[in-house]
Amino acid sequence: MEYILVTIILFVSILMYFKIADRYNIIDKPNHRSAHTQITLRGGGIIFPIAFIIFCLFNLNETIQDYWSFGLGLLAICTISFVDDVRTLSNKIRLSVHLISVVLLLYFTGAFTLMPFWVWPILFVIIIGTLNAYNFMDGINGMTGVYSLVTLGSLAYINKDVIQFTNENFILYPILACLVFLFFNFRKKAKCFAGDVGSMGIGFWVIGLITLLIMRTGEYKYILLLSIYGMEVVLTITERILLKENIFEAHRRHLYQLFANEKKVSHLIVSSVYAVCQLLVNIFLIHSELPLWAVILIIFIPAGGIYLGLKWSLKKEYNL
Repeated sequence: MEYILVTIILFVSILMYFKIADRYNIIDKPNHRSAHTQITLRGGGIIFPIAFIIFCLFNLNETIQDYWSFGLGLLAICTISFVDDVRTLSNKIRLSVHLISVVLLLYFTGAFTLMPFWVWPILFVIIIGTLNAYNFMDGINGMTGVYSLVTLGSLAYINKDVIQFTNENFILYPILACLVFLFFNFRKKAKCFAGDVGSMGIGFWVIGLITLLIMRTGEYKYILLLSIYGMEVVLTITERILLKENIFEAHRRHLYQLFANEKKVSHLIVSSVYAVCQLLVNIFLIHSELPLWAVILIIFIPAGGIYLGLKWSLKKEYNL
């Protein structure tokens, strides 16, 4: 009953946001980098911080004590991202808030206590890099929602059947938010896009859960729950560096962009393929007892080879 009520509240909340976005012209206009051609409401990902607020209300006794730092970090990064969706902010302001949010996230997960101080800067770089990867990959209908759903579902399975590392609802609420968001986004003509508030919000939540799991278990393999995103972003950045391009400028060199824009493959198919690939990785990852180096090789050698082969083929076909 609780989850049905939460789902209804999330539906009502996003429908109310649509009215606000429509009134104040919070829209996404197609540009040279876009994989869409129609003006669409932006910021539908506001449902993710709303999901956390609902989580707090339904779990009031423990949220203040256990989740205050995570909540402040999430709301800070979502607020600055939403403002950036509406009006462009300077990189210094955004990065400053990101750093504060990551500090709060690491405090929440106990990293400052469990990890030596010299590891802290590495964690900062990894988390901020992963947050931006989430943002880079949010370019076609369904991608952010379906991919996050797979990762959150894997985390829910781990929490229930492998090792309990957090409150079950702390995973189920963002799953419900993903499902509601996908109802409006997983379409040929999406009703809304996540916006930075969505990609950063759900990215922060997923990264928080994975970091919490790693800190509880000491198993660094769980960072590979985001390995498909990670491989795509690292290889694309490497490609752009080799081509002497400015990696901070917008582009259309991601493999998913080539399939959606040049090959004209359905956004929903491309998003689903990425999610299924990550699901297969997660199944292997969760049940494998191999050492970490072997797991990395088994995942990245075939995945990287397929990725590079597909990209080379598309670039040759379209003279890119």
